[in-house]
Amino acid sequence: MSNQTNDSKRPTHGIYQVQGEGEKARWNKVGAAWMHKDGKGANLKFDALPLSGRIVLREMTEKDTNAEGDNGAGEGAQS
Repeated sequence: MSNQTNDSKRPTHGIYQVQGEGEKARWNKVGAAWMHKDGKGANLKFDALPLSGRIVLREMTEKDTNAEGDNGAGEGAQS
């Protein structure tokens, strides 16, 4: 079985740690995900593993991709 992460392609999803609720929630990007071709799973790459809060997987948008290029944070992923 091959466990390939196609590093040459941009991730399709961002992984975020979310602390708090509603307008006061704080989103911190902690990783990225690449969906499998069949759409039934994903490869996840964590840069940090949160010990608190919740983990949210969100589809990357053009805005998220541009924000990552600017400062690497990708913060504010919630639309």
